[in-house]
Parts: sequence; structure tokens; C-alpha cells
Amino acid sequence: MTKRLQTPLLDQVNEPRDTRAFSMGQLIQLADELRQETIDAVSVTGGHLGAGLGVVELTVAIHHVFNTPDDRLIWDVGHQCYPHKILTGRRDRIRTLRQPEGLSGFTKRAESDYDPFGAAHSSTSISAGLGMAVGRDLQGRDNNVISVIGDGAMSAGMAYEAMNNAGAMDARQIVILNDNDMSIAPPVGAMSAYLSRLLSGKPYRGIREIAKQFAAMLPDPLERTARRAEEFARGMITGGTLFEELGFYYVGPIDGHNLEHLIPVLVNARDSKNGPILIHCVTQKGKGYAPAEAAADKYHGVSKFDVVTGAQAKATPNAPSYTKVFAQSLIEEAEKDDKIVAVTAAMPDGTGLDQFQKRFADRCFDVGIAEQHAVTFAAGMATEGMKPFVAIYSTFLQRAYDQVVHDVAIQNLPVRFALDRAGLVGADGATHAGSFDITYLATLPNMMVMAPADEAELKHMVATAAAYDDGPCAFRYPRGEGVGVDLPEAGDILEIGKGRILKQGDRVAILSLGTHLKDALLAAEELEAKGISTTVADARFCKPLDEDLVRDLASTHNVLLTVEDGAIGGFGSHVLQFLALNGLMDSDLKVRPLCMADSFIDQNKIENMYEEAGLTAKHMVTAVLEALKSNDQSRTNLSAV
Repeated sequence: MTKRLQTPLLDQVNEPRDTRAFSMGQLIQLADELRQETIDAVSVTGGHLGAGLGVVELTVAIHHVFNTPDDRLIWDVGHQCYPHKILTGRRDRIRTLRQPEGLSGFTKRAESDYDPFGAAHSSTSISAGLGMAVGRDLQGRDNNVISVIGDGAMSAGMAYEAMNNAGAMDARQIVILNDNDMSIAPPVGAMSAYLSRLLSGKPYRGIREIAKQFAAMLPDPLERTARRAEEFARGMITGGTLFEELGFYYVGPIDGHNLEHLIPVLVNARDSKNGPILIHCVTQKGKGYAPAEAAADKYHGVSKFDVVTGAQAKATPNAPSYTKVFAQSLIEEAEKDDKIVAVTAAMPDGTGLDQFQKRFADRCFDVGIAEQHAVTFAAGMATEGMKPFVAIYSTFLQRAYDQVVHDVAIQNLPVRFALDRAGLVGADGATHAGSFDITYLATLPNMMVMAPADEAELKHMVATAAAYDDGPCAFRYPRGEGVGVDLPEAGDILEIGKGRILKQGDRVAILSLGTHLKDALLAAEELEAKGISTTVADARFCKPLDEDLVRDLASTHNVLLTVEDGAIGGFGSHVLQFLALNGLMDSDLKVRPLCMADSFIDQNKIENMYEEAGLTAKHMVTAVLEALKSNDQSRTNLSAV
């Protein structure tokens, strides 16, 4: 039996206001208890661990000082929000994290008033916070707006766009930079904490305001000189010159695990009425849990684990993951072609490019959380004759769509997009689903779009992409293990725009794009058992479409079912467009496109999500039977006429 945690102070906290009468000693104890509760909860559910442990004291301090939820608190990217959820009335459900009908692994507006903004993609908090601050001011309210943003999220241009706007508007907004990785801070200690309290306090700010007013009365050249002298002097002491140039009043760096340092600074920021403030906190990922401190990368996102040993429970794979197959295939192609380079946006482990980087350190580029830059950076390399592969999660490429259109597709540059996590993704839920890539990529002129049915096909598509120089291309593949087919020694270069038939029938045709081919084959078995002769084909390509294959299937079968794990407007729409324009939609043919419904699907086991989406073998059989019934009814009606 698991020993129950002893959390006497945390047991008294049902909502943040319960902490506001606590003494400093009690707050320190509360942070210790909150850290243990977070570790214990994530050991049961899995999820993001290291980032949350790094902000335990910061979470306690913010909720102690500020009047949340009236004071708006935004966590960016949201990985670190588990301690926040425990303190804000959700402790009794914290062991449902990322489970079906449980708590989201990110902040979610529909879940709590304490989550004023959903943040599952990074670098949005300052923009959202500025919007909230402006909304507050326009309505004559006086609450605070606090955006907590990680240093990784500060690698995205959107954060600086927001800061530039906020600084120009002089809006009253507090940004807390949670610095747990970048080497942008001088040593943190008592002197730094003293300076932070001094610079954030009323006396210094009052003097600074008088100095600003005095400078404003000087002629323009002297005013500019006076302002720059003051900012430069502070920048020399604190290292905040960049943020000052963007219009933020910089305070820090301070020790993000020392409540005695944190709380006075937050109080000063809360009581300030002058423009935007940035507080620079230095924290440690995994703080307070030895395994996570020792291996922050391995404990960023974890499966269930043993609290004592830190050992994670991971099932033995039956087949290599699609991510691993992609990485190994790309390495093999790069061994043969020194023009192949790889680009990722802060996801080398998640995309498998960490393995590529070990082999080709000078040909692998992690550009940070900067998807827009990643795409245009790759486009630039393509102009010089390189063969860039941009490996990125499907959901994150959405952030760079303008660059895909303008910087790649319009210029017809041979950039290769390897889209991991295509389709539904399980516990990360709707925010991370790769539902839209077929639709938003296949609509673009010059873009070639592929989707493998299994891991062997993925290997062929990596080879095909490496050899393809006629323009941009993309191939998408899901999270998790492959089907279990044998892998070829080397990838074959596929004929562009040509699919394949795996099973031949004469009444029903199922045309699948992607990894639901296995479900199509299962559906065919069930239909055959009912006496319905069924053809199963693998499209391989959404664009260019295999028009000969589609024409043949449409002209020789009564029902044509298209299958894809993407949104409306994708592969099925391309097939329907071709059939309609070529006079193939006669009364004897019933076409049924199966794709995701026009809705967002919440976190669940992947198999349950596809059940909800209507993309299983059972749903395929049902769609075929209903189409055949409709076909028979149509013939009966025609005979009556």
C-alpha cells in the first residue's frame, strides 16, 4: 500500500486565498508539501514533471501575493501548471491529469476561473496578457495581469513582438521570465536579491520617475542622453538592457526558489502602477527531486514512475516507433548525400533528430521555439542547393503556415517537411492533434504530400523526399509504434503520385491515405465475410493524386470509401473534386469520405479518440453497408420510375 503523504499545510488550502495569511515559514513548508504532492501525482498519471517542479516556489509566491483569479495569471507554455492546479481547487482531481475526462495537462479556460487563457503552444502569454491589460483599462478596472514565460518560449519571435508592443503602449503588465536553462543570468545570490528589491521598490521607482520627468523637460538630444545613461547604468548592474530597450522595467535576476527573495519583489511589482515590468527568476528544472535534477531532459515529460527510484514504466515496444524509423532512415540517406541537412524547432528528441545530430553535428540545426524561422531558414538553405528536412510536429507547423506558403511553396523550393505526431495524439489532447496538415498543405500549388501506411512505407518516403528536387514536399506519420512490418535494407524511391492495390475485389473499394490502411484491411475482411467483394488500396499520395487509380476504382465498383486521419477538406475532398470534374459521379457510384468530424477531440487513449472520430474498421464497415443500402434503394426507385 502506498504511504499517504503528510501535507498538513497543503490540506488547509482549497484555494489561493487560504495561503495569504501564512507566515514565511509556513509558505516555505507549503512549497515543500506542494512539490511532494506534484511528484506523487505525476508518478500515477505521467505527464510533464521537471518544469512544474521548477516553479513550485514561484507558484506559491504568486498566489500568495496576488488576488487570483481577479488578478489574471497566465502560464506559458503550460507544462509547469500542475502545482498551480493543485493550489486552485483541483487537488482532488490532480490524479486524473491527462486521463479521459480528467484534468488537462495544460491550462484550460473551461476547467477553472484560475486559467484565464489556454496555453499549450508556447510564447503566447505576453500577447494574451497585454490584451487582458488593455481590456482591463478600457473597462476601468484595476486588477493585475501576470504572464509567466519560460526562457525556451522566449526564443520565439512572438514573445518579442508582444514585448515591443507592450513597451510602446506603456501598459501596466507583469512578465515573469522563468529562466531554467539559458545562460543569460549572472550569479544569483544575496547581492542580486538586494538589488532586485531596491530597484523594484517605491523609493527607487519614485526617484526614477522624477528623473524621467526632468529628462522630458530637457531639449531632445539631452533627454535622449539622460534616458540612455540611466538605462545603461542599470543594465550594467542587472543585465536587463535588452528588456529595457523593449520598454520593460527590468528586475532581476532573483532566485526563483527563495521565497524570502521572491515575495518582496512580487509585492513591489503588484503595487507598481507604472508600465510593464519584467521580473527575471532563475530556477532549476526538476528542483527537489533528485532523478529529475540529474536528468532534466528525461524528466521533462514522463510516463508513470516509481517515486523512490525514479524508474519510469515503459512498455516493451512490439515495433520501432515511426519517429525512430524516420530518424534512422534520414541518417542512412545523409550517409549517401552530404547535402542533406536537418532542422527542428526545439524538439530534437521528440522528432528523433537527436540521433541525427550525434552522427552529423554540423548538419543538424535546432533553432529553438521558432517555427517560422525554421521554415524560412530551410528555404534559404534550399536556394543554395542543400536538401533541408524540417522535422516538426504537425501541430507546430501550423504556426509557420505563412512561411510555408510564401517562402517555400510560391518559390517552389525543395524543402522537405517531416511531420511527426500526425493525426490524434492521446493524452496531450486537442491542442497537439495533427489533424489539419493534409488540408492545409495539399491545398498549396507546388506541394507534394505523402502519408505512409506503415514504417516500411515511411522509409521509402524518406528516400523519395531526399531524391525529390522538383519543389517542396511533405510526409506525415503518427506518434507511437509502427505496424510491425519488416523494414527494407534501404528505402526505395517511389513513383510520384502513384498508389498501390493490396487486395482486389469488385464491389466495394476502400482507398486509404496513411496508417489507417490496417483498419481498412480489417474492414475488408469483415465485408468479405458478409459476401461483399472488397478492394483495398493505399493512395500513398494526396498530392499529386493518383488519378488513374481513382478512375479505375470509381468505374469498377459500386462504393468508393476514402479514409484519412485528418480534417475535412483533405484527401477525400481531392478525390471528390477529381470525380466531379471528370464525370465519374454517376448514380451507380456511392462515394463516402471518412475523415475527422468538424470538432476538437479531448484527451483520451488514442484508440478511444479514433472511436469518437469515427475512424475505425467498424465505422468503415458501417459506412459501406449504409452506402450499399442507399445504392440499392436508388436502383429500386429508378425501376419504379
